[in-house]
Amino acid sequence: MNPLIARYQAVRKHTLALSEPLSDEDCGAQSMPDASPIKWHMAHTTWFFETFILERMERDFAPFHPAFRILFNSYYNGIGEKHPRPQRGLLTRPGMAQVRAYRADVDARIARLAASAPSAELDMLLTLGLQHEQQHQELMLTDVKHLLAQSLLRPAYMEIPLAPAAKAPPQAWVAFDGGLTDIGHDGQGFSFDNELPRHKEYVAPFALAARLVTNGEYLDFINAGGYANAALWLAEGWDWVRTQNLRAPIYWFQDDKGAWQEFTLHGPQPLDLHRPVTHVSLFEADAYAHWVGARLPTEAEWEYAAARAPLETGSLHPAGALGEGLRQMYGQCWQWTSSSYAPYPGFAAAEGALGEYNGKFMLNQYVLRGSSCATPDGHARRSYRNFFPAGARWQFTGIRLARR
Repeated sequence: MNPLIARYQAVRKHTLALSEPLSDEDCGAQSMPDASPIKWHMAHTTWFFETFILERMERDFAPFHPAFRILFNSYYNGIGEKHPRPQRGLLTRPGMAQVRAYRADVDARIARLAASAPSAELDMLLTLGLQHEQQHQELMLTDVKHLLAQSLLRPAYMEIPLAPAAKAPPQAWVAFDGGLTDIGHDGQGFSFDNELPRHKEYVAPFALAARLVTNGEYLDFINAGGYANAALWLAEGWDWVRTQNLRAPIYWFQDDKGAWQEFTLHGPQPLDLHRPVTHVSLFEADAYAHWVGARLPTEAEWEYAAARAPLETGSLHPAGALGEGLRQMYGQCWQWTSSSYAPYPGFAAAEGALGEYNGKFMLNQYVLRGSSCATPDGHARRSYRNFFPAGARWQFTGIRLARR
C-alpha cells in the first residue's frame, strides 16, 4: 500500500475515534459562532478531499450530495457559496449516519484514485488535506469542551480521572544571546504557506521562562485584584474585561464552599495549582506579564529558543513541568506571543481557492507558538504559526514569559 494512503487511513480513523465518546446530540450542537459542531468538522474535512482532489482528478466525478458543496464549505470564496458559520448548529440534516457514509464514500474513492492515477500533485494535495484534518481534530476537542461546559451537568468527554501534577519547580530563566537568525520553515517536510519564506531576522539578547505559568501563579494574580487593576491591561483588554464582567479564565468556577474548580475534558476537577494555566486570552496573558514585571515573547524569540527544546506530546489536559531547561514548549498549551499575525517578507499565497488557507487572515490576529495537549501527534513543529484574535480563549492557550 502507498504509505501516504496508510497515513490517510490512520488520520481519518482518528477523527472518527474522537467522535466516539459523544452522542449524536453532542455532535450536532454549536455552542458559539467561533465553534463548530463535531458533525460539521467531520463533514468539512471530507468535503476538502472531495472538492480539492476528487472533483479535480476523478474521472466522471459526481458529488456525494450536491448540497454538501455549500453546506460544508468553510471560507473558500473561490469555491462559491457558503452556509453561514453561526448557523452550522442548525443543520439537523444530514444526520451523523449520513456524514459517516459520506466519509466512507470519499475514502474509498480516494483510495481508488491513488491506486489508479498516482501523481506528485495528488500526493501534495493529500498531504495538505491530512494536515488540514489534523487542525480540525484539535478544533473538535476544543469545540466540544466549550459545548459540554455550557451544561450545568458539566459532563466529561472522557471518563478518565486526572492525577495530581508533580509540584512545579520555581520559575527559572533561560538566557539567549540572540543575533541574526533564520526564521521560518527550513524546507524539511511539510509546512503551511504562512511559515514561508525562510528569512533572516535579528533577535536581541533575551531570556525566556523555563516553564509555563501555573494555575497557582495565575490565582495569585486574581487574588491580588488583577482583573480589577486597569493599569495592567491594554486599553482594549480592559474594555473586554469590564464588558464581560470577567474575573478568571473561562473554565474556572468556585464551588459552594468557595474552592476553585476547573472544567476539563475529564469533567470538573479541583484546580491543580501545579498545572499550566490555560484557556487565557492574549489580554489576560499580557496583563499577567505586566503584573510580574515581564512580557510576552515575540514569535522570532520563541522560534529561536525552541531550537533547544524537545518536541513533547500531550494528552487531554496540560501537564506539569518535568525535566531540565526549557520545558512545555510543545504538547501542553499554545503560547501567546506579542507578534501580530503578518506575512513574512516575500510571502506569496498559492493560486486559486487553496491560496485562501492562511494569507487572507493576516489582520487583527496574534501569533501563538508551540502546540497544545489537543494537538495530534506529529502535527507540531518549530516554525508552526497558529493565530487567533486577542480575545480568543476557548483554545488551549497559555502563558510563557520573556524579558531582556
